[in-house]
Amino acid sequence: MLLNLFSVELWERFSFYGMQGILAYYMYYSITQGGLGIDQPTALGIVGAYGGGVYLSTILGAWVADRLMGSEKVLFYSAIMIMAGHLSLALVPGAAGLALGLILIGVGSGGLKANATALVGSLYAKDDNRRDAGFSIFYMGINIGGLIGPLATGWLQVTYGFHVGFAAAAVGMAFGLLQYGLTRKNLPQSAHEIPNPLPRAQYGKFIALAVGGVALVVVAVTLKLITAENLKWVIVAVVIVAAVAYFAVILANKTVTGLERSRVFSFIPLFLASAVFWSLFQQQFTVIALYSDQRLDRTILGWEIPASWVSSINPVFIIILAGVFAALWTKWGDRQPGTPVKFSVALVVMGLAYLSFIPFAGMAMVPMLAIVFILLLFTVAELMLSPVGLSLATKLAPAAFQTQMVALFFLSVALGTAMSGVLAQWYNPANETPYFLAIGLVSIAFGAALFLAKKPIKKLMAGVR
Repeated sequence: MLLNLFSVELWERFSFYGMQGILAYYMYYSITQGGLGIDQPTALGIVGAYGGGVYLSTILGAWVADRLMGSEKVLFYSAIMIMAGHLSLALVPGAAGLALGLILIGVGSGGLKANATALVGSLYAKDDNRRDAGFSIFYMGINIGGLIGPLATGWLQVTYGFHVGFAAAAVGMAFGLLQYGLTRKNLPQSAHEIPNPLPRAQYGKFIALAVGGVALVVVAVTLKLITAENLKWVIVAVVIVAAVAYFAVILANKTVTGLERSRVFSFIPLFLASAVFWSLFQQQFTVIALYSDQRLDRTILGWEIPASWVSSINPVFIIILAGVFAALWTKWGDRQPGTPVKFSVALVVMGLAYLSFIPFAGMAMVPMLAIVFILLLFTVAELMLSPVGLSLATKLAPAAFQTQMVALFFLSVALGTAMSGVLAQWYNPANETPYFLAIGLVSIAFGAALFLAKKPIKKLMAGVR
């Protein structure tokens, strides 16, 4: 069953990363180049806000799974939304197609991600030492899709235009939907169950809340309280409020035992560390996308590779190293470092990656090998935190909040991703050193602080590693 979920996630990530690899360029390239002509800071901010919105919507997907439909059905309908979103980008011209496509893909991806991860967690007992290894293998599927997606859409975009590239993402998602449709009957019974069904008497209240929320957003956009320029800040604020509220709801729930509550408390510093990590890592689609387009010498054997292909370097390293890390965790078993140590190492390595940009500041064109080495450091850090964090969320989750705890982890990704758009506004290609120095040192400092706090965090985790 792990192989089936691996395949579904591969095709979903093909479509997602294939689209995201060319998204920033579609927005800030001029109309004569096939783009929309949006100024660069706004375009990069929208990319960050959109990415944050994707992970923010995991709350909705998780809640619907836990209270209304179950993970299996939510995953299926989310995949349909994603495919429709890519078709909108491919077929509907201008800003209308951009807005419709990003909303559909954002909501659909959020629903699919939380539930696919929860289904992988259902394959292992909480104390199974193979758990982190299983998530590392699942994570390899994500990155195979992340590798071939930008290669396909990037080449098609350069050769035939942006809309053909977006159409390729839609085709990829269609393969994912077909794969899932053929294998969904093989999922365990728990995938079809609704862990905490919403009483029928409360349906009206939640429908009213949903309608009111949509109306509020429409009014805010109409009054220009939410604009393309401030969208990234809006997403950051919403994610912070949602995270605080989510922690409060889980901790205050009467069905949560004292042991479960302690484990939720242990997740708070790890949530913050994860947010810091993703604010750096997700700059692959903001600052590093711009860097690849304007600062990098991408000529190989006389041919200039598409800028979007740089986003496939990280998945190449993931594919090579994910199995190594999975084997390492399996071999070490109970002797492997605890999650707080893994997270702290990830933050330190990310800091070193950003400091590695500094020697190349001021060069007319930066050699490709430089970005390859830097993205290798990104990959090592990612493998120390991302699959481990997904696994941890399922282990620390109270019984009544299985899928929603995964969504809470994705909220840390949402916060970091939105912040990658915020941070991008301070990047100046003409004076790079202060930016990369500040980012790198802050990450290292957070990593050191988390390492020093590992013992009290471990105590709160109450036996979970």
